[in-house]
Amino acid sequence: MVALPRIILKRGREKPVLRGHPWVFSGAVAKVEGEVSSGELGKVYSKEGQFLGIGHINPRSQIIVRLLTQKEEEVGENFFSRRISRAVGLRANWFKGKTNAYRVINGEGDYLPGLIVDRYGETLVLQCLTAGMDGLKEMLINLLAKEFRPQSIYERSDVATRKEEGLAENSGLLYGKDVPEFIEIEEHGCRFRVNVKKGQKTGFYLDQRENRFSLKSLSEGRKFLDCFSYTGGFSIHAGAGGAKEITLIDSSEEALSIAEDHFSLNHLEKIPHRSIRGDVFEVMRGLEPGYDIVILDPPPFAKKKGHLSSASRGYKDLNLWAFRLLNKEGLLFTFSCSHHMSWDLFQKIVFSAALDSGRSVQLLSRIGHPWDHPINLSHPEGEYLKGLICRVS
Repeated sequence: MVALPRIILKRGREKPVLRGHPWVFSGAVAKVEGEVSSGELGKVYSKEGQFLGIGHINPRSQIIVRLLTQKEEEVGENFFSRRISRAVGLRANWFKGKTNAYRVINGEGDYLPGLIVDRYGETLVLQCLTAGMDGLKEMLINLLAKEFRPQSIYERSDVATRKEEGLAENSGLLYGKDVPEFIEIEEHGCRFRVNVKKGQKTGFYLDQRENRFSLKSLSEGRKFLDCFSYTGGFSIHAGAGGAKEITLIDSSEEALSIAEDHFSLNHLEKIPHRSIRGDVFEVMRGLEPGYDIVILDPPPFAKKKGHLSSASRGYKDLNLWAFRLLNKEGLLFTFSCSHHMSWDLFQKIVFSAALDSGRSVQLLSRIGHPWDHPINLSHPEGEYLKGLICRVS
């Protein structure tokens, strides 16, 4: 192996790494031996000289090393080929016949920190979130093309977190044919049109797929309120399940227009439905009670730990109004996608909202990531999506 820079940790700071955590923070480092540049490989050692792993180094980031392996092994093309094949194997049978849109590689959850790959039919969408993965882009494209033989690979590395890595935001075609404005996908019998060039995340909220599907068996004859509806994923599944009336709220006129297209695409135009463009907090205050199911799927309110206090107030306000709008025996599906928001804190916020609403509330289930968004148990930060199903009595 080529001699790699050595990252020596302070005494006692090796414990998280020994337990499998893939991040080394700059504050844990005692010294760096050798020339270091962003995105290059380096070896990590304890103060006593124990080898801990090999990972991508970025001295510009608070996370100075993102570990790829805890073994003394060559980290080259064959290494990444094996990791990609392993990720593909996890999804091979689970999604056959259920959907043609899912996450192929989920960063740390698939032991490839900094790399996200989503599949939409014959198009792959790639995000390189770190300098290490960005430097391997050409090799990754070749490996993905060999594994999937897609029509296109499109980059959506247009995320703000790249700035922390010293990287500019990038997007554009990387491989194959030009990507059309919309790609049609199918999800448990429902069809959607996805804009991978401009849509939220990589085009669609794939992490909510199984939660959307769970609504089908619950929606027949029910009045449904979809807050932060985006392009209507939850609403379409509710409509397919026989909802009697659907209301969508979102701040984006374009997203609501696409949602209307989805009603037509799924032959659900005859279901009474309306779209309200506006601020969800304000719109909810003007609605009359009488809903049987309410969905709260807001964007992340706490992108940083320091935002938790204001985020908690926002979540409480939303859930308070949802409880007030629900009929007796109505269901609330409420979510937080802020990874700084713990399960315990989120449940306490929802409990507080229930208390202030004067309603009696049962917690029926906790829901979160689907199979294609695996979480490394040694990396709890990877679990960002937290959902509760509550019943009002």
